[in-house]
Amino acid sequence: MYQALYRKYRPQTFDDVVGQTAVTQTLKNQVMNDRLSHAYLFTGTRGTGKTTCAKILAKAVNCENPLDGNPCNCCPACRSIDSGACLDVLEIDAASNNGVDNVRALRDDAVYTPAEVKKRVYIIDEVHMLSISAFNALLKIIEEPPEHLLFILATTELHKVPATILSRCQRFSFRRILPEDIVDRLNYIAYKENIPLEPDAAAYLARLADGGMRDAVSLLDQCASAASGTIDTEQVCRTLGLAGTRQTAELMQAIGAHDSVKALTLFNAQYADGKDLAAMLDELCTVARDLLILKTSASGVSMISGICTEKELKTLLPLFGAGELLRMTALLRDAAAGFNASANRRIDAELCLLRLCEPEADLDAEAINARLSRLENKIASGMLTVQTAQPPVKEEETPPWEEEEEKPPVPEEAPPEAEPEPVNDSAWPQLVQRLRTVLRPPALGMFSVSDGAPVRGRLTKDELILTITADFAESVVNKPNVLQIITEVASAQAGRPVKVRISRGGEEKKSNGNFDRLLSFGAEHPDLIDFK
Repeated sequence: MYQALYRKYRPQTFDDVVGQTAVTQTLKNQVMNDRLSHAYLFTGTRGTGKTTCAKILAKAVNCENPLDGNPCNCCPACRSIDSGACLDVLEIDAASNNGVDNVRALRDDAVYTPAEVKKRVYIIDEVHMLSISAFNALLKIIEEPPEHLLFILATTELHKVPATILSRCQRFSFRRILPEDIVDRLNYIAYKENIPLEPDAAAYLARLADGGMRDAVSLLDQCASAASGTIDTEQVCRTLGLAGTRQTAELMQAIGAHDSVKALTLFNAQYADGKDLAAMLDELCTVARDLLILKTSASGVSMISGICTEKELKTLLPLFGAGELLRMTALLRDAAAGFNASANRRIDAELCLLRLCEPEADLDAEAINARLSRLENKIASGMLTVQTAQPPVKEEETPPWEEEEEKPPVPEEAPPEAEPEPVNDSAWPQLVQRLRTVLRPPALGMFSVSDGAPVRGRLTKDELILTITADFAESVVNKPNVLQIITEVASAQAGRPVKVRISRGGEEKKSNGNFDRLLSFGAEHPDLIDFK
């Protein structure tokens, strides 16, 4: 019968445990010096060796021939514990035995001396799942247990364990295993099992495991079952339903260029290939997090996750500002969190991509901050220049004795008339649509694509000409804050700095006293008029 790799290669001694030297060395010294505590609490993330060390400790304290604190795994006690036949070493799942009656039964049986080995050992896994009454029932026997009794508690959520239990146990914290240690273990298992594993694939599996050895070995087992040849990075991505480094970098580049069409095309191609939507968004969120770390920290290379290489991240870095990356991370995290209650995950993911590519579609503070951050990033990198007015230079007066005789003026040839710059007919309707998403009344009502709009525009190569046909419209539009917003939106649409010039147009109408008073009242009280 086939046995899973993580079970087949589970460490049997303290020396076999990878990445937890501080914990295993302390436990070995306690076994050698016979200074064992009556209760231990092992805490840490999943797959870091808590239950494994608990079983090794149970064998070590009952081993007939211990070797430097390690169990021999040959004596009858060790073999009985390994096979699960020893009635004096009990492993209890607190998730399914979390009631006070279960703890009371445990407490009643614990007073009896062991029948086969030297110590009766209770391994309580996921101890934080016990109820409050169950913890209270367990408290007394953990505080003053019989000499033959040993408790080993394991949990992934230390904050849920009461302080009264914590104070009566020796606590050992299991840290996440380093990626290089996981790679070494995966290469060892692959060598023993004759699995052709590429170094890049082993490193990629170590990054996906996030510090958990059991997760890494289980992923290797899954890839080995699906692969017919050498296991490389592409094979890992196909087996696990991940987008991969190259596809994630291309999708992030499309988002940075605000190319919605390309982003949706790449997304739909990955969706058609069977990629998991939650995994795709999680990879994008991880890349955004890596870019934010590199943007804000000069020494952040050591903290990147490894979804994209350092070279790819540095290529993507100029496309984003810090504010934009913060907004992207929040949007991706919220979209992934809402998948559990979503009726259609694909629509939610596509809407999230559109909001990432089109920050001007949102009017919240984060979207505006992302757009401003993008402009600042372009200015800082030299992609966008800001022209400032220079003060006029005064000509120095020439002394009368240095004045030369006046020469007859040479007629200058008239410069050729400049050809009119090409005008994009669809630029103004697109600009009006974007302006109506960022402007507020009363300026919002001045911009429309209808024939009777009070403001009309023409966007040339580097200039936006606004033709205003009404005095009231000019008083609303010709303001510094409104002109600044129009300049930013027009520059973002054109992809280069654009100047805004205002001109008056239309036929002058005879003055109408009542109408003028109505316009004056509207200008003084804009909050009473709906410009939608």
